Formats: sequence, structure tokens, C-alpha cells
Amino acid sequence: METITLGQNGPAVPPLCLGTWAWGDKLFWNYGKDYGAEELKAAFTVALDAGVNFFDTAEVYGLGLSETLLGKFQQQTQTQVQIATKFGPLPWRWDGQSVSDALTASLNRLQVERVELYQVHWPFTFLLSQETLMNTLADEVKRGRIGAVGVSNYSAAQMQTAQQILASRGVPLAVNQVRYSLLSRQIESNGIFSTARQLGVTILAYSPLAQGLLTGKYTSNTTPTGARSLDPQFSPNGLKKIEPVLSLLRQIGEKYSRTPAQVALNWLIAQGNVIPIAGVKTAAQVKQNIGALGWTMSDEEVAALNQASQPWLN
Repeated sequence: METITLGQNGPAVPPLCLGTWAWGDKLFWNYGKDYGAEELKAAFTVALDAGVNFFDTAEVYGLGLSETLLGKFQQQTQTQVQIATKFGPLPWRWDGQSVSDALTASLNRLQVERVELYQVHWPFTFLLSQETLMNTLADEVKRGRIGAVGVSNYSAAQMQTAQQILASRGVPLAVNQVRYSLLSRQIESNGIFSTARQLGVTILAYSPLAQGLLTGKYTSNTTPTGARSLDPQFSPNGLKKIEPVLSLLRQIGEKYSRTPAQVALNWLIAQGNVIPIAGVKTAAQVKQNIGALGWTMSDEEVAALNQASQPWLN
């Protein structure tokens, strides 16, 4: 399978990452009711069988259970698994030792001695300075416990600051994980995308299907229930607004025998040095997302999707 190098000299990973926010999370995802460890293990196995071995997790997902499950599954396979996890700069974490301790706890839950990518979950560090944070992460790269350093939800300026501190230690910033999809293209207009290009930073795109809006499952006549029913984007008017994008996704999908979701993920990959993070809970979802790989849209089709999604640039 084709691979993408994270940042300038980070690990080579598949062009699709599988997200594990829902693994063990009861607050948002009803873990234990609609699905459990058995379904997650099946999803994990199908992914590895297809050659997609890149998983994104975080210490806060399922209050640590996501990392624990991923670590357990990894122990049951001989296939190499590449893991990205995240550090949360919480108010009581104010020195370098607290960063190292959090990494140790994540490594223990994952049952590994090293993670390929360690990311700062958000830029608000409270009493912990960016200098202390980034220098500690550089130290951990030197120790061999981190393959590459990333950030998440950092602005262009914050990304530059992090990169400068790391670069002084000879460690390039590899990743910025941000919201990015056809219906959320703000990183193209606020400087994040262009700055990432200049710095050689890879974009990891979370919410690449806009919480399901780009699957084509919802229309102005078929609105969701639950929490999403309160989101204006899922209202009849909101769904009517995105119909031109969905129509084009269906049209392109018919040509390549792909679903709208697969086309939407493929559009992100076509941007270059962008890896979508597709959340998965079941083997069927993994198979669906993997359908985004192994084919290429024409430049004209990419341009048509760019044009149709222009309202979501700002």
C-alpha cells in the first residue's frame, strides 16, 4: 500500500488513519450498549488484513479505555501496528515531569515502549509553557519513546511557535491534527494549511465526513435523531444547503463505483500530505472507509468538488 511520511522525517504510514474516540467511550458513543470490545476487535482485525495499520487514540478517549483496548488487540497480532496518541495539557500538569508521566501512563495502557506519534491535544497549556512542553517532547524523542511529535487544533501562529522550539532541538514538528472536510475547509483560509505546507507538517484531518453529513445518509427529508438533531447543519435547511455537494459526490461515486463517503475521504487524500482520520466501531465501517483507497479522481473532479464546497471555506 502507498504510504505517506509524517512531516519531514517521521514514520511512513498508510494514507488513511482509523480513529478510536468511540473505543470505550460511554459519554458520547454509548460504548457497551450498541457495540463492545468484540466489535472493536473485529474492526481492528479487518483493518490490519487490509493493510491499514495506523490508529489514532488519546489518553482521554474512554478515560484511558481506548488506549487499553488498542494495546490489548495489538498484543494479539504479529502485524506491526502504528499508534498515534495524545497528551492533554490539563491545568494540574505544569512541568516537564508531568508530560513524561502522562506519556508513561499511555505507553503502559498501550503495552508498548514507544508510540509512532505523540500529539498535544489542544494548544491551551495553562501553567505549562510551550517551551517546557516542546522541549520535554524533544527529550522523549531522544529517549526513543516517541517517533514523531505532533500537535492538534493549533493555529498557524501556534504551529510556527511549536516548530521553532522543536527545531532548535533538531526535532521537526510532524503533524497538526485539525478538523477538515468538504464541509469544513477553514484551514485553507486561516493560514493553517499553507503554513503546514511551508513547515513540512502533515495534516491529520479529523471529522472528515462532517459527523456523517457527507455519507449521504441524511437528506432534507431524512433528518437524524439524538444530539445531532439540535445541530443546525442537520436541520432540513442545513441539509438542503449541502445537497449540491452530496449530488456531486454521488455522481463521481457512480463513475468509480464508490460511495459518497469514500469520495469525500478520497478528496482529502487528493489535497496532498493530508491523512483523514475515519472513526470506526465495526468491521463494516472499516471496510467502507478503506474503499477510499486505491483509486484517484481526475483533477477536474477534484476542482469540481472544490467549487461546490466553496461556501465552507470560511
